[in-house]
Amino acid sequence: MGNICRSPTAEGVFRRAAEAAGVIDQVAIDSAGTHDYHVGRPPDARAQTAAAGRGYDLSDLRGRQVSRRDFAEFDYILAMDGDNMRDLERICPSEHRHKLRLFLDFSARYNGQEVPDPYYGGGHGFEQVLDMVEDASRGLLTRLKSPDALK
Repeated sequence: MGNICRSPTAEGVFRRAAEAAGVIDQVAIDSAGTHDYHVGRPPDARAQTAAAGRGYDLSDLRGRQVSRRDFAEFDYILAMDGDNMRDLERICPSEHRHKLRLFLDFSARYNGQEVPDPYYGGGHGFEQVLDMVEDASRGLLTRLKSPDALK
């Protein structure tokens, strides 16, 4: 929603996965919120601490809001939950609707679930988010390497 917890965590995790796979130069990775609550702000300190504990550096990321340009620029627009998916569907031009997916659609372990918002909870929530986005990042990377990646 505000681009300071789940989405920047997913961006940092997927960025490192793409680097490790040697495909970072072939993908554009960015995160954005559906709301403008935290535009320009760094990720939540708890998200950064949890991510750093697993070797991810989120410190350079800054919150931004989804723009109409994003729908044309990116091949995948991934939402963390149904509320954000509905917000994206509302503003997405019809010709780009096929790009909208839930991030956990790419997860082997959490497929069909939503990434819960850890903002109002304790540290465990941020660890759970990391578990989920690490798994989905592996699946997304596998998908991007497949011949039918853009279908």
